Amino acid sequence: MPDAAALDAITDFLPCATPAAWLDAALEHREALLIDHANCEKKAASTALGLLYRYTERGALLQRMSRLAREELRHFEQVVALLQARGIPYRPLSAGRYAAALHELVRRAEPQRLVDTLIAGAFIEARSCERFAALAPRLDAELADFYRSLLRSEARHFRHYLDLARSFGGDIEARIAVFAARERELVESPDTEFRFHSGPPAAA
Repeated sequence: MPDAAALDAITDFLPCATPAAWLDAALEHREALLIDHANCEKKAASTALGLLYRYTERGALLQRMSRLAREELRHFEQVVALLQARGIPYRPLSAGRYAAALHELVRRAEPQRLVDTLIAGAFIEARSCERFAALAPRLDAELADFYRSLLRSEARHFRHYLDLARSFGGDIEARIAVFAARERELVESPDTEFRFHSGPPAAA
């Protein structure tokens, strides 16, 4: 596990904890949990690569995103291997609302676009880690060990995004607050479909 300070930093950054109802639903939707987790790792790699292509003049960003993309693709491979070992087909799933809703807040002019994209990335990475930690005690030994290993390697990702956002945007606390309010709403409000970053299930 990452040290307590790293986990504390993640939970302090996030506006709320994952609702218990989502954790209960995860146990009932393990196939969707793993499939959408694979999708999340792939999308995280794609986001990092997109930043590499768009901001070629940002040296610090290039170094961080290059390493992050490699790690996310490796984690994607690991999730796909778990799916295959468990006989679960890697089938298409519709995208959840979470990431798209956060990216709706991204401003269009630069450098605000870059700063907001990095803040959104910080929330997505932090929420993933918070859910790895919350899920691990509830899962079988193999998945629990896997999620704990991901938590160890990915706990620093949200900090990389946040540090880059501050380096390019200066005082970004007001923007963080905007994203935090939306993130809380997405995590706590009922969701019609279960996904790795969804809210609690809507009542039938």
